[in-house]
Amino acid sequence: PDTPTGTVERTVPARSLAARTGSVPRAPHRSPRRTPSTATMATYATPAAAAPAGVSSLRARAGSPLRSKPLAAPKRGGGKRSTLRVAAVSTPAKPSGGTPKQDFDWDNLGFGLVETSFMYRTECAIDGEWTKGEVIPYGNLSLHPSAAVLNYGQGIFEGMKAFRTAGGSDDVVVFRPDQNAARFAEGAGRMSMPPVPADVFIDAVKRCVSANREWVPPEGKGSLYLRPLLIGSGPILGLGPAPSYTFLIYCSPVASYFKGGKMAPIDLTVEETYHRAAPGGTGSTKCIGNYSPVLKVQLAAKKAGFSDVIYLDAVENKYIEEVSSCNFFCVKGKTIATPALGGSILPGITRKSIIDIARAKGYEVEERNVSVEEVLDADECFCCGTAVVVVPVGSITVKGEKTQFQGGKTGPVAQEMYDELTGIQSGKVEGPDGWLEVVPEEYHL
Repeated sequence: PDTPTGTVERTVPARSLAARTGSVPRAPHRSPRRTPSTATMATYATPAAAAPAGVSSLRARAGSPLRSKPLAAPKRGGGKRSTLRVAAVSTPAKPSGGTPKQDFDWDNLGFGLVETSFMYRTECAIDGEWTKGEVIPYGNLSLHPSAAVLNYGQGIFEGMKAFRTAGGSDDVVVFRPDQNAARFAEGAGRMSMPPVPADVFIDAVKRCVSANREWVPPEGKGSLYLRPLLIGSGPILGLGPAPSYTFLIYCSPVASYFKGGKMAPIDLTVEETYHRAAPGGTGSTKCIGNYSPVLKVQLAAKKAGFSDVIYLDAVENKYIEEVSSCNFFCVKGKTIATPALGGSILPGITRKSIIDIARAKGYEVEERNVSVEEVLDADECFCCGTAVVVVPVGSITVKGEKTQFQGGKTGPVAQEMYDELTGIQSGKVEGPDGWLEVVPEEYHL
C-alpha cells in the first residue's frame, strides 16, 4: 500500500534510504539543556510536601541509550531477509511541521492523530534477535501484500503516555513502561511472535519520546500518546507465523478521549447480543483483531446517543466484562468492585494502577464477577484506561431502561481516583517507586 505509481519497490537498508531517495532526514530540534528542578511536590497518599522522589530517583538511572547491535542490513540472494519494504520514491506523511508551531492550539487538542516528527523502527527474524533500532522521520510504510499482518492479523499493539511534569522542571516522563513491556511480551507469545525484551522496549519508547519531545503538550494540556506496534511483516501464503517481524513506535499529542472533555460523565448501554471476547480466546491480549469487531455495535450505540458499550461475558451473558476501550469499576460505600481477569478481559495498566491507588486510600477493592443487577444498584461507576484516563459513568441503559448515577454528574470516588492518578503522572503527587521513567533530553541522539 502507498507505493507511488511507476516506482520500483525493493528492499533497502534503512541507512541507505537517504542516498537512494535524495532526501536527508532533518536534524532534530535541540532544546537548551536545563538543570532539573527540585520543585516541591505532594507526597503520595499523604498531604505532607516532599521532594518528588518518584521522579528524581529515576534521573540517575535514566542514563544513555541501550547498547546493542546496530540494525542489520538485509541480505541479498539467499538467507533470511529484512521484510520491511520501503518504496524507492518515498511517500511522506503530512506533517504539521517538524515541531509544533508557536501558535499550536494546545487548548483544543482532542483525541485524534497529529502527525509528529519521528518514529522508531527495528526488525527481527522469527528465530533471530531483536537489535537496537533507529529513530527515523515519521512517514508511511510499504508492506509485501502477503505480509502476515495483512492476511492473518498477526500483530499486537500497546497504548501508553508520556507527560510533561509540573513545578517548572520541564521533565518528561513515561508512565509505567515496564508494565507495558511485560504485557507486550505476553501478547507476542500468544500471537506466536518473538517477544521484544523489556530493555529494548523501554529504550525504544524513551528514544521515540526524546525525538518528539517538543510534541509533549504543556503540563495540564494533555499527553503524548505512544503506540508501539509489533507486526508480522514477513511474507507468507499459507497459514503460519511470519518469517520476520517489525517493531514500530509512533506517537501523537492527545487530550480527552470522549468529546465531552475530561471527567465529563458518559452514557453507556449494555450489549446483550454481541460479545467482545470469549474464554480461551484473545480477550486478554492487545491484538489487532480484537478491536474492529466492536465497531458495528459501538457505531450503532453512538448513533442512538450513547458514548460507548458495555460488553457482557460470553458464557452466562449476565456479568460485566469491559467497555469497548476501557475497564469498568463500580462503587458501593467503601467497596470498589471490578470484573476479575479471567482471560477474556484486558489487564489494563491503568486498571492495575487504580486498584493500587484505591487500596492505598483505604478502599476495599474486589476483583470478581460483577453482575448487571449489582452495577445498577451501585452508588457510582467509572471506567479507566490509558486513553480515557478515568471517566465517570453518568448512566447505564439496559433493555431500554436508563439508570442514572450521581444525578448524571461526576461521583466523588471517580474524582478522587482521577486526581490521584493524574497527580502522579504530572509529578504533583509522589507515586510508588518505579511508576515514572524520566526521558533525558537528547536521549535519542
